[in-house]
Amino acid sequence: MNVLAIDTSTNVLGVAVANEQGIIGEQITYTKRNHSVRAMPTVEALLKECGMKPADLNRIVVAKGPGSYTGVRIGVTIAKSLAWSLGIELVGISSLEALALNGRYFNGYVCPVFDARRGQLYTALFKAENGKITRIQDDQNVLAKDFADGLRRLDAPVLFVGSDASIHEETFKEALGDRALLAPEPLHHARAGELAMLGMQRPAEEIHSFVPNYVRLAEAEAKWLEAQEKQREE
Repeated sequence: MNVLAIDTSTNVLGVAVANEQGIIGEQITYTKRNHSVRAMPTVEALLKECGMKPADLNRIVVAKGPGSYTGVRIGVTIAKSLAWSLGIELVGISSLEALALNGRYFNGYVCPVFDARRGQLYTALFKAENGKITRIQDDQNVLAKDFADGLRRLDAPVLFVGSDASIHEETFKEALGDRALLAPEPLHHARAGELAMLGMQRPAEEIHSFVPNYVRLAEAEAKWLEAQEKQREE
């Protein structure tokens, strides 16, 4: 099975090609540029570099969110268009799960973090053990303080991964003390190659009904934040 993976859910653009034997090619660009302009040329260049044509692909894997609304929408639109036009399978993977894979060799819990502004996070929780991760909590949009307080009960250290984790480091350490650890810089960005390999193991989705997973804030919490914002403006 030849798989093309696309991740545009953050400022980082990741594209990879893989099969059952492993990753064939991967390109990750950290410059903050428009994914809508650069994603398809990157796909075309990588396929050419790997000696492949679109017709050689059997499956498209995409990071389906949460993350940047615009970025997630671009990636999902490209993935759906390619899968439909080529008549091949489509698989969506949580952007947070793809990032959490970077901590799978950690001995404890792994918490991927995307900043959602105004003290909020896009996050989830995984348990890392024997080079694998097991999901403990679903993807969510939550206040950083509330999430950190909920981690106090855990019986092992927590590794926070993601370039936005440092924004909330003080909150994490206040709740967990020395059990809160930030991953080193090279582990703060998901790898498209890992996304491709993970996507090979998941069932295909129905292309036309497939939608991004934006993971919006709970309605009650959103209204509370809106009221606080209005009070500050008055």
